[in-house]
Amino acid sequence: MRIPTLAMSLLLAGSAYATTPETITLDVQNMTCAACPITVKKALQKVPGVNDVKVDFVHRTATVHLDADKANVALLTKATTDAGFPSAVRK
Repeated sequence: MRIPTLAMSLLLAGSAYATTPETITLDVQNMTCAACPITVKKALQKVPGVNDVKVDFVHRTATVHLDADKANVALLTKATTDAGFPSAVRK
C-alpha cells in the first residue's frame, strides 16, 4: 500500500506546481529611443506570472512568456500603459 500512496502524493504535489504557459505578443506605442524598450521590459517583468520578456524596438513589439493562470492581457497592457507605452495584442 505504500507505493500507491507515495505515487498519489507525488502526483498531487506535482499538479500544485503545474502552470499554463502562454506567449503573447504586444504592439507597443510611443517607443522612440533605445531606452524605451528597457522601461517596457521592466514594467512587464513586474507583472506576477511573467516568466520572460523580449522587446523589439525596431518592430515596436514585446513578446511575453507567462503563466496564464497568474497573468493576462489586461495586466500586461495596464503595465505598459502605466509606464507610458500603451499596448495591444498583436493581430
